[in-house]
Amino acid sequence: MQVFEQENELKEFLKKARQEGQSIGFVPTMGALHEGHLSLVRAAKSENDLVVCSIFVNPIQFTNAEDLEKYPNLLTEDKQKLKQEACDVLFCPTKEQVYKEKPIINFHFEGLDQVMEGRMRPGHFSGVAVVVSKLFNIVQPNKAYFGQKDLQQFAIIARLIKDLSFDITLRMQPIVREEDGLAMSSRNMRLSDTEREIAPKIYEALVLAEKYWNQGASLNEIKTQVALYLQKYRIIKLEYFEIVHADYLTDVEENLRHKPIAFCIAAQVGNIRLLDNIII
Repeated sequence: MQVFEQENELKEFLKKARQEGQSIGFVPTMGALHEGHLSLVRAAKSENDLVVCSIFVNPIQFTNAEDLEKYPNLLTEDKQKLKQEACDVLFCPTKEQVYKEKPIINFHFEGLDQVMEGRMRPGHFSGVAVVVSKLFNIVQPNKAYFGQKDLQQFAIIARLIKDLSFDITLRMQPIVREEDGLAMSSRNMRLSDTEREIAPKIYEALVLAEKYWNQGASLNEIKTQVALYLQKYRIIKLEYFEIVHADYLTDVEENLRHKPIAFCIAAQVGNIRLLDNIII
């Protein structure tokens, strides 16, 4: 695996690869890699000649300074995991290399960035859009791979690619779960033993919602049942549960239940904030 810290060196390497006719798959990450990330690398390997993974903890997408400070730095372990997956290229720049000066550009997505995560974390998706745009311009991949767990992020990036005419095919890979259903996340390692035991109840609430949906329950009834289910666990604080169109994240109307539909949830387990969703 080739490891690059300098943007210009990576660009030169990838320029030669493109001249040789190699297709490039790109997996952008913030490190602390788990099986979910590695599934993206495998998908990229199956569809491209060359796979580039980036590890960069993007400071401008954090709306909570404590979250940024506590984000795990496991670069040595991450490199080993990527080597085991036969990843071809790792790009791990410093903050100073990515942001030579503080960016002043801001992105707005006409409401797409105002719901769910956007409502809870104002400015988050602008920070995501800035760094993803920069990485796309540096790597210039044929295909880029993101996970379903961050469904709203995927919708934002899909719009970014469309509106800015990036010549990139976007791929979404399914959520990878632990045996008890908990969606894999870098945040899971911060859960205490008690919190880790309770955290899968978030996924169970989504499964319950799907059951009620299939039984024809009203949207309000589904939301009520999810809230009641999670109220039984005192260390879980539900932030939101939304029923939306999976592609556009717009609200589903009671009489228009066209698939694909996404059930999206965010909850605090202790002090750790977790996201999950299912698409039906």
